[in-house]
Amino acid sequence: MDTRKVGRVKEDAAAEFLKKQGARVLFRNFRSRMGEIDIVASDHGTVCFIEVKYRKSVKTGYPAEAVGMRKQVTICRTADYYRMKMSLPEDQSYRFDVISIIGEEITWFKNAFSYIPYN
Repeated sequence: MDTRKVGRVKEDAAAEFLKKQGARVLFRNFRSRMGEIDIVASDHGTVCFIEVKYRKSVKTGYPAEAVGMRKQVTICRTADYYRMKMSLPEDQSYRFDVISIIGEEITWFKNAFSYIPYN
């Protein structure tokens, strides 16, 4: 299976996992010229911008460790654009999460990183 197909399958698994946890998936693979957000979901009224990372094993490191500062900035800028495009209110609660998949084990890291403002 090629990398893209594996990514799609794991994002599908992450979306199903979120639904079972009571979250509502609002958007999948939101793209802008700034970047992409794998899943946008609502978790008890909080809008969550979620990055999905998968590894077969931890030999090359944990999946969540792959969401470095550069990726976090990209997600924050894309989230800004999503909020503007969807006309979401400033007082809306937002969160940046990571879903880590190792083999078939799924872990949801809520508040994985904080919003990074423009410099």
